[in-house]
Amino acid sequence: MLEAKNISFSYTDQKAISDVSFTIEKGKQVSVIGESGCGKSTLLKLIYGQYDLDEGKLSYDAKPILGPKFNLIPGEDYIKYLAQDFGLMPYTTVAENVGNFLSNIDKKKKRSRIDELLEMVEMTEFSNVKPQFLSGGQQQRVALAKVLALEPELLLLDEPFSQIDTFRANALRRNLFRYFKENGITCLMATHDSVDVLSFSDETLVMKDGKIVASGSPKAIYENPGSKYVASLFGDANEVPENFLLKDGDASKSRFVYPEQLVMTEMSNLSVTVSNAWFKGNGYLVEGLCENGKIYFESTILLRKDTMVNLKLKQ
Repeated sequence: MLEAKNISFSYTDQKAISDVSFTIEKGKQVSVIGESGCGKSTLLKLIYGQYDLDEGKLSYDAKPILGPKFNLIPGEDYIKYLAQDFGLMPYTTVAENVGNFLSNIDKKKKRSRIDELLEMVEMTEFSNVKPQFLSGGQQQRVALAKVLALEPELLLLDEPFSQIDTFRANALRRNLFRYFKENGITCLMATHDSVDVLSFSDETLVMKDGKIVASGSPKAIYENPGSKYVASLFGDANEVPENFLLKDGDASKSRFVYPEQLVMTEMSNLSVTVSNAWFKGNGYLVEGLCENGKIYFESTILLRKDTMVNLKLKQ
């Protein structure tokens, strides 16, 4: 189990991480999501042992995780960390990078392990190419293979799919998170992408200004975000008075709803005038105006500007 108890850290006078506590069970996939500068990357660096805590304690299986005051070289053997700069050696081949920490005693076994990992990240054909000649997305895939080479117990990933093409990232996510589950690897991933959170995480921590403002299953947080900030991390969230959505709703209370949760109907308390629409493949994202301001919803057909429609919550 990974455990953080009331940890705080500051680069300057202002705290980057403030009184954060959580536990992660072995083998769980946990995402940390939040706006840029909220403390996601700093949290991963603290867990890796790159910085010393100002306050609190970090431990894994009851063993303390210590910073540079105690460890000359940051990190523990059971932890691997993939930073946003990838950390590849540019003048050695892709295969040499992936196998850098593998033993040379059994070279056949080492080569087999390298081939297995390169196949997983779809980089087999670039085995003998040097990273300096690869694109950013290709380098990121090699870096993912490299951190997995020794099968860490705890894997820390900082925006691991940020530079990878969407069509390739989707398959890569499925391959990697299946691999983590099958091998019991605990993964903590900092991300801005709601796909990482909703589809592949067992639990989610939402951060703002160095604090955890929400935690729980991705489904629970998505369905009950609790604030506009949390809701906005998952899409174009609308803040709508309850009485617009529910027959006996309280006008003084708001509900946070996503475009896909609204559908058109003949009669409702929520009437909007279409102001814009964007094609998104399986339909349109529509912007409408109502007395409460702008609202976004989805439509399978193109709605012309100034069309008036009524909306309700999807059942």
